[in-house]
Amino acid sequence: MWSSLARNRPWILNLNCVSVGFRRFPVVERRWRLDCSTAENGGSGVGLSQSLPTDLEVATAFAERKKREGSVRGFGLRVIESTKGSDSWVDDPITRHVISLFIDKEGNGDKFLVWPLVLHVKGLYCILVLPLVEPRHLLTYGRMMKRSDCGNSISVEESLSSSLLELPSITGAFMVAHAIGDVITGDLVEPEVVVSPTPSVGGLLDSLTGSIGIPSISARAKPVAAPVATSTMSGSAMIGVIASDAPKISSRLADKDAVRNFICSAMPFGTPLDLNYFNISSMRANGFSASDMPPGDLKQPAWKPYLYKGKQRILFTIHEIVNAAMYDRDEIPDSISISGHVSCRAELEGLPDVSFPLTGLSTSHIEVLSFHSCAQVSEHGVDKQAMLFSPPLGNFVLMRYQAFCGLGPPIKGFYQLSMVSEDEGAFLFKLRLMEGYKAPLTMESCTLTMPFPRRRVVSFDGNPSIGTISVTEHSVEWKIIASGKSISGKSVEATFPGTVKFAPRTTQRSFYKSGTSNASIAEEDSDIEPESSNNVANIEEFLMEKMNKDLPSVELEEPFSWQAYNYTKVSFKIVGASLSGMSIDPKSVTIYPSVKAPVEFSTQVLSGDYILWNTLGKCPFVASTKE
Repeated sequence: MWSSLARNRPWILNLNCVSVGFRRFPVVERRWRLDCSTAENGGSGVGLSQSLPTDLEVATAFAERKKREGSVRGFGLRVIESTKGSDSWVDDPITRHVISLFIDKEGNGDKFLVWPLVLHVKGLYCILVLPLVEPRHLLTYGRMMKRSDCGNSISVEESLSSSLLELPSITGAFMVAHAIGDVITGDLVEPEVVVSPTPSVGGLLDSLTGSIGIPSISARAKPVAAPVATSTMSGSAMIGVIASDAPKISSRLADKDAVRNFICSAMPFGTPLDLNYFNISSMRANGFSASDMPPGDLKQPAWKPYLYKGKQRILFTIHEIVNAAMYDRDEIPDSISISGHVSCRAELEGLPDVSFPLTGLSTSHIEVLSFHSCAQVSEHGVDKQAMLFSPPLGNFVLMRYQAFCGLGPPIKGFYQLSMVSEDEGAFLFKLRLMEGYKAPLTMESCTLTMPFPRRRVVSFDGNPSIGTISVTEHSVEWKIIASGKSISGKSVEATFPGTVKFAPRTTQRSFYKSGTSNASIAEEDSDIEPESSNNVANIEEFLMEKMNKDLPSVELEEPFSWQAYNYTKVSFKIVGASLSGMSIDPKSVTIYPSVKAPVEFSTQVLSGDYILWNTLGKCPFVASTKE
């Protein structure tokens, strides 16, 4: 079985399926040729090629797949348009992210299969990463693509789920694809580590020493060899986000040399060692100093190319994102989930190990756990795990998890919108905030937004019981909790009745060319000014038009488009504790070799896709199967 950091081969394509970058690794290709020479076909009917495809061959095959599957990602499920031997024939949604290509190497129609290709779409680019797997796994997938039955039942002899469980290298390929995508688009931001406003020992010393001009204990980490001035912060400035001293990257597209240099440095010989762009940038810019090397008996990990020097401390921050779909209907249950991660910044000299117990996992309703490559986790039971890690330099995500919200939704209630005429709607909100939540949980902000992407708001009337209202051309925003105010230790009820008037509708025509028919021409009601001819063939507009006319959603690639329904999006921020129950006790954190360093812990909960669906309108939902 290959490790999760097996060798990979990346390609970068634009949305026109033109290759704009790729990287060959001869070591990977030699290993593949060796495995293929001893592999047997196994009756799959799939040809094996000992040579990997070129960038032009990949781009051509990707364009053919896009045409065959209907879009860049494809259907993911077996539909009428699916053909035997395609990804959608396998009938599993994962085939939208782990795809296959048929390469015509000789140009004579005799094609061979390339799988598993991890597909990541970022901005205007498609990143494909091919992890090294054994030929038998490829042949197994080839047989799945020609099965007469559909579905991905675990009980069958060969299933995609069981195959992927044997391929942890796909996880590494996803990491590589996401890292390359961030570099290409310039979307490079280090994880936030928020310092708790509660004074710790270090914070108290900072306030005392900072007032008399002594550098604070919260001096930031900096590479030993980096000629960068160390930033210092007084105790009063500690509340906020701790940033790294690594070079800040602007949000712009990177050039080919920057992407190529990142791939060569991050994954020499095709094996990813360190995908942290900031570490790689520091190494390329500053090099290394021989004066501060670790002791000979210690091995310096790839994720910590430089050693920290300065005052020592450890910061932990739990970040949680709450996603919810609130229906207020008897026949549709509400849905709420939490995705979270623990960010860490360990300002420790040398190469120490840090350990602490993870307790209360069952009571915290934790479903999925994944850890940074620097961490080792020993399983002691369902409710308790011990974690040991050798921390990198700067901010990093120590662990990620999925969980249920044990406290219930922080915002309950309903939203109703009814059109009393063609151009006027009456709405009503009735909400309860922080019901059942106790201190120290504090809601610092809360805003509701009613979007009307297909109508233009001309007037509005209504008075909420709490908060303020602002109106834009296509939305109404209700700010329940303004900045500087908060709710803690109590529940608050908020109501908001009102009416909203829209501009009269006009008629415009839109054109859309589907993959299975000629150009479709349809009348469309809208009060938005007609767009130029370059924008009328817009799949999103055609999607909303079809949904507004109550045509069957199964004909559409994205049947659950939000813009086809009436909903309100909720945005909020909660501090003081996590909603899942995940927590870290600073007193249980152990450092070896032993060193005196304060440990600080904080939490931050933000809303993700927190949606209140219109109780009186149509809404998308997933029907549960009855066993």
